[in-house]
Amino acid sequence: MKSIQPTRLALAAAVAFAVSGNAVAQDMLEEVVVTAQKRTENVQDIPFSISTLSGEKLDVFTSGSEDIRLLRGRLPSLQIESSFGRSFPRFYIRGFGNPDFDLNASQPVSLVYDGIVLENPLLKGFPIFDLDRIEMLRGPQGTLFGRNTPAGTIKFESRQPTRENEGYFGASYGEDDTFRIEGAVGGPLSENWSGRFSGIYMDRSDWVDNDFTGRGDVLGGFDEYAVRGQLMYESDNFTGLFNLHARYLDGTARLFRANIIEPGSNNFNRDNYNIGSVQIDGDNFQKLETFGGVMTLEWDLGRTTFTSITGYESIEFSSRGDIDGGFGASFAPPFGPGFIPFPSETGDGIPDHDQFTQEFRLASNEWGALDWQVGFFYFNEDLTIESFSFDTLGGGVQNGFARQNQETDTVAIFGSIDYELSEDWVLQAGLRYSDDEKDFVAERLSSPIGGGPIGPLTTNPDDSEWSGDISLTWFANDNVNVYGRVARGFRAPSIQGRILFGDALSVADSETIVSIEGGVKSTLMDGRARLNFSLFSYEIDDPQLTAVGGAANFNQLLNADQSSGQGFELELEALLTEDFLVTAGVSYNDTEIEDSTLAIAPCGSGCTVLDPPGPVEGSVLIDGNPLPQAPEWIFNLTAQYTKAMGGGEFFVFGDYYWRDEVNFFLYESAEYTGDSLGELGLRIGYAWDQAEGGQEIAIFGRNITDEEELVGGIDFNNLTGFVNEPARWGIEYRINF
Repeated sequence: MKSIQPTRLALAAAVAFAVSGNAVAQDMLEEVVVTAQKRTENVQDIPFSISTLSGEKLDVFTSGSEDIRLLRGRLPSLQIESSFGRSFPRFYIRGFGNPDFDLNASQPVSLVYDGIVLENPLLKGFPIFDLDRIEMLRGPQGTLFGRNTPAGTIKFESRQPTRENEGYFGASYGEDDTFRIEGAVGGPLSENWSGRFSGIYMDRSDWVDNDFTGRGDVLGGFDEYAVRGQLMYESDNFTGLFNLHARYLDGTARLFRANIIEPGSNNFNRDNYNIGSVQIDGDNFQKLETFGGVMTLEWDLGRTTFTSITGYESIEFSSRGDIDGGFGASFAPPFGPGFIPFPSETGDGIPDHDQFTQEFRLASNEWGALDWQVGFFYFNEDLTIESFSFDTLGGGVQNGFARQNQETDTVAIFGSIDYELSEDWVLQAGLRYSDDEKDFVAERLSSPIGGGPIGPLTTNPDDSEWSGDISLTWFANDNVNVYGRVARGFRAPSIQGRILFGDALSVADSETIVSIEGGVKSTLMDGRARLNFSLFSYEIDDPQLTAVGGAANFNQLLNADQSSGQGFELELEALLTEDFLVTAGVSYNDTEIEDSTLAIAPCGSGCTVLDPPGPVEGSVLIDGNPLPQAPEWIFNLTAQYTKAMGGGEFFVFGDYYWRDEVNFFLYESAEYTGDSLGELGLRIGYAWDQAEGGQEIAIFGRNITDEEELVGGIDFNNLTGFVNEPARWGIEYRINF
């Protein structure tokens, strides 16, 4: 399989440096303001590693109508992947995440959208549009966010209503009939009320042939839209923000491709692989609807501010896919491509889901040397999952059905302080107590493998834990500060109840993490550059691991003794001239599973296992392996250049990201490893009428070098894999008003 050679990497970087988006003519960098600690602060003053992406840069990255996975590698130590396609992203920070594909999977990376934690993985793929910024908070966030944040938190902040009439409209068209319309309009509605309505529509025609049926352009497309409406009420001492949002997706599920991996390596088997075609005899579709609301109320009480955030989210989902990625079976020829031991066609759905959250917070208002905040948090989720199996060879009739239901209740109290020890030294500390309870029941009504009905099976894990952090910052001068931080995070017990192909539940006990981090944040070149560096090490006790696949379409949760990670992040933003802005980031993450006796079942698809045998026949030891989907190196680069021309501005934007190789599963094998992957983007255009808000037209390209790599696999049937998106070019127009 292809790998990026150093000369190729250098060439890609050179291309990116030669190339911008919106005008950047300025003489110094703007201050980056975030709410990572639930206060409005300069990002340079926060004592842990944090990165941001602004709305303008996001507009460039989203040009090709890709889903939220487009963020992978755009920030140091961030990896995102999915075996469900657009609907179910899995996030990893500093190598720490969860590859579990069950719709009940718990993830150690928390996603917070407009102040509301989105717990179910299907909520985490909400399209990127009309955002003010994205904040990535690395390391345990056990005080202010708490629940399921041992790896970190990613915060999405929408553009809020203002007292000015404003908005924008954008449209783009690209290869494979990829169409995108996005826009927003907002402004004052009365003396106290303002509003903003925004939405996005994306559509791509089917572009993948099914060579088994002989039909062309029948897979790979999607139809998706999302909307957000906001009302804001403002008076002298009260602000209320009311947010309703919804998403609809109808399209192709992830396309699995049978035997596209060459045995004994992770090279493509070109006899079986063509990115523009598959050979499947099963059905493939995906439908998702989500709806939610947020009510944020804030009272200025003089010396303190009281905040209430109430959130509600709901999901309806159904998905079906040909998991073996081929046609026929060894006992029912013809079959292919390659050897297909048995057919596998399954579906999953969420017919009922409700998530309710409530947070109350009281915070001091600039008390001087001491500032503080205390709060209460409540989380409730009621989730029903249905799993199906289908007899592909018997005409696709349903031959298996199982159901899960889980109700989760979490209560937490938290507090933090910020104390100026002197003009140069600041101490911050926080503590959170969380109590988490789950009531779970699963039953199998029919089995596709002759196991018969089972259940109901029940389990009720619960746990309470303390988490928190303490940090010390030395402000050497106005432009440089040095910080150190120790943080503890907690993830409550998790349940894997996918019993369609198994007979038992698995429960992973709570995991805790202790992270030590130090760093330097600096502003250079008279405000024209920022350079930040962080060094970290973490150790997880009883890490929750997921043994995905193996010999069956089944997941099992387990706890290892420990796992660890260490590394660094380096980020640079530099305004080299008033028209030329460059950003770059690099991260190194070295992760390791530490348990000398932990053994799991490896692939059932005939892969070349590289781990030593375990104590039970057919098992392998995974001690010393890296965490799954954890690249050691991630590199990103953007460059923006503008030049006045004909009363407007010509602009060029180049962006590049590269990640090191990844291991797909807990065990190591020659086949189920993804080589390094680099993708280059380009956007060239012309902007005019800046005084009136601005218009622009541009040509864009995503993955313009057309890199193709394995990004995941299915290991229980054959050497099945799935790949990244191909190169796509397009044209777009945008007007701001």
